[in-house]
Amino acid sequence: MEKLTILGAGTMGHSIALSAAWSGQSAMVYGINEQDLTNADKGLSQKLAVMSDNGLFDENEAQEIRKRIRFTTSLEDAAREATFILEVVPENLQLKRDLYKQLESLVDPSVIIASNTSGYKPSLLAEEMAHPGRFIVAHFWNPGHLIPLVEVVNGEQTEVETTERTMALLKLMNKKPILLNKELPGFIGNRLQYALFREAQALLDAGAASKEDIDAAVTYSIGRRLPVTGPLMTADMGGLDVFSAISNYLFEELSDDQRSGKVLSELVEQQKLGDKTGEGFYNWEPEVSEGINRKREQTLIQFLKNDLEQEG
Repeated sequence: MEKLTILGAGTMGHSIALSAAWSGQSAMVYGINEQDLTNADKGLSQKLAVMSDNGLFDENEAQEIRKRIRFTTSLEDAAREATFILEVVPENLQLKRDLYKQLESLVDPSVIIASNTSGYKPSLLAEEMAHPGRFIVAHFWNPGHLIPLVEVVNGEQTEVETTERTMALLKLMNKKPILLNKELPGFIGNRLQYALFREAQALLDAGAASKEDIDAAVTYSIGRRLPVTGPLMTADMGGLDVFSAISNYLFEELSDDQRSGKVLSELVEQQKLGDKTGEGFYNWEPEVSEGINRKREQTLIQFLKNDLEQEG
C-alpha cells in the first residue's frame, strides 16, 4: 500500500484525501497555511456528514475515515513519509515545475510524483525534472470523492512501474482509472465535455433555443443514457449504419468555433462568472445555489450506491 501525500488542501485536495480514507488508506494533506487547513477540515466535516446522512456509511465509520487524514503546513513533513505524492495546486505551469524541483530535493527517486492537472501534457510538466520517469498525471474529476473516473496519462519518459503503481493505487481507492495511450491536451473527459459545451454555446448564440431548453435537451435525453452507455456503445446499440449516415450530413453543420462563444465572452467580460459570483448564464441566488448543489450531490451519491450494489 502506498503512503499517499496530497499537496493542496482545497476542494479537490481534501476530496481526494476523503476518497483515499474511505477506502481504508491513510492520507497526508499539505496546505500553505493554517487557514487553508481549517477550511479543508470544515469541508471534510461537511462532506462526511452528507455522505453519512445519505447512507454511504454510519457516523462511527465517518469518524474512522476522518482519523485517517492528517494535515500539515510543512512540505518537508508532507514529503518525508510519502511513497506517492499527488500535486493538486493551481494550473500554473511554472508553479508546478518549481514544486516538482523542490520535491525532488526532498524525496527518493522511487517516490512517484503525480499531477491532478486537468489539461497539461505530462511531458511538458516534467520537462525540468531530474527523474521524469517517476512522473505521471492522475486527473480526478470534481467532486473528487463522488466521481469515480480518474484519467491516467503517461509522459514520454514515464516508466512502466510508475503507471502500474498509479493504476493499483487508484483501484485500491475504488476509483475507475482509464489509461490514455497518448498525450492529448484536455485528455478524454474534457475533450468530450467541451465538444458538447461548444455546440451548446453555438446553439445559444444562434438563438436556436433558450438556455433552459438547451440544458433540458441534455438532462432529459442523452444525460439519462450516458450513465449506462457512452457515445460509442450508444452508437452500437442504435446501429452504426444509422450513426454513420447522420455523421456524414450533420458534422458539416456542427460548430467549429475556435474561441468562446459571444454570450459566454460577454458574461466573462462583465465578471458574471456563474455560481461563484451569483450570476452567469443563470442567476445564482444563495438558495438556488444550495438547492442545485445539493441535488447534484445527492444524485452522484445515488450513482455511487448503485455502483456499490452492483459490485457487492
